[in-house]
Amino acid sequence: MGILSGNQQNEPMHYGEIFNTWTYSSVVKSAIATFEIYQNHCGDDDLKKQIRNLIDTARQEEQEVDALLKKNGIGLPPTPPERPQANIEDIPPGARFNDPEIAMVISNTLATGLVACSTVMGQCTREDIATMYGQFHQAKARDALNLLKLNKEKGWLVPPPLEVQKPKEMQTT
Repeated sequence: MGILSGNQQNEPMHYGEIFNTWTYSSVVKSAIATFEIYQNHCGDDDLKKQIRNLIDTARQEEQEVDALLKKNGIGLPPTPPERPQANIEDIPPGARFNDPEIAMVISNTLATGLVACSTVMGQCTREDIATMYGQFHQAKARDALNLLKLNKEKGWLVPPPLEVQKPKEMQTT
């Protein structure tokens, strides 16, 4: 039997796994609060549905990482208070996030989450923890693809500059 090859749950977490999991818990808690705020500002029903799905997914991730931390005797980061529901009409138009802004920020948040999950997976020695982050990665990839489709359907996608004309040295004769 090799090193760290027994029951994964009986093996200790290394410092990187502890730090990354604690940080992930902190970030996901903050994301839930932020998504709740975006939900209050959102006027588009399709985007609002995606935000609700993201909140549900984030809450599930929060439960999993917090359970792992607790099981290993590690204190949890603080949880922000749940945001109350607000009527979009009560938020002054100049103070409101608009739907394309919300979609763009959430897209960036999902992209950052994909990188974070990949990084943690690469640093893990415990396969159960790496698998957990792999599942989080898959969910974020799915959500990012769904949001990309929505951004395209709604005309909210702002693409980077597109190559319209190839430079002369790249053109074939």
